[in-house]
Amino acid sequence: MQINQVRKAVIPAAGFGTRLFPATKVVKKELFPIIDQHGRAKPVILAIVEEAISAGITEVGIVVQPDDLGVFVDLFKNPPTPELWQKLSLSNQEYSQYLQELGKKVVFLTQQEQAGYGHAVFCAKDWVENEPFLLMLGDHVYKSDLDKSCAQQIVELYAQVNQSVVSLTTMPAAIINKAGCVTGVWQEFNSLMTITQLAEKPSIDYARQHLRVEGMAEDEFLCVFGLYVLTPKIFDYLADSIHKNFRYRGEFQLTTCLDQLCQAEGMTGYVMKGKCFDTGLPDTYRQTLIDFS
Repeated sequence: MQINQVRKAVIPAAGFGTRLFPATKVVKKELFPIIDQHGRAKPVILAIVEEAISAGITEVGIVVQPDDLGVFVDLFKNPPTPELWQKLSLSNQEYSQYLQELGKKVVFLTQQEQAGYGHAVFCAKDWVENEPFLLMLGDHVYKSDLDKSCAQQIVELYAQVNQSVVSLTTMPAAIINKAGCVTGVWQEFNSLMTITQLAEKPSIDYARQHLRVEGMAEDEFLCVFGLYVLTPKIFDYLADSIHKNFRYRGEFQLTTCLDQLCQAEGMTGYVMKGKCFDTGLPDTYRQTLIDFS
């Protein structure tokens, strides 16, 4: 029986951000500013950490490149200089103190080699140990349609089903080659499903043949929303993939290992009640600035 309390979150943030070059030559994409619903400017990574904390997470592990460690430590661990502190408004001084408290829940894990999303997740293995964990993308922020945050929705569902949970959203066929996609059998239509297969960035032809979902429009498919709660068994499949040098487009991917986990332990899909904002592309980052707040 798996432990059903999720205490830890993993956020890979060690990529190069090539799609946002040349801005990412000087600023990590996870540090790009967004404006939250309170009108506060904050780095993307801070909004993601706050999302994790909203779900009851008590420890957040951020996977970073060794050379980037300093700037992340400065954000979460170091107080402002006295000169800056004096110039802050009272509200921002209070937020700065809150940020220091938040930073006590953050640890940094390093990825020595940038070898893909699956490899970055694997770098958290020793820190996660033998626990389920919340996995979040380092460049996605979320807005829930419910009183519960998106992260809270999926963490609470894991406690109920006691198996790995992947959040889902509907995508048109034209863009599924950019996402991980799933198929399965509905437990509750358009809400909960028993996943039977996951595929990484499938072609339209493959999806039409293998990934159709009952009750959905002909050219609509279920794709990964960007939040997961996974059992530690995922690290066994990632380790095997890395050991065998099994790469997809030159990198170690997560989705193929998720499919192995699904076949071994079962997996629940959850159609997220909320919206996902991708800050990792110029057009979607610009739209996030308009819509997120």
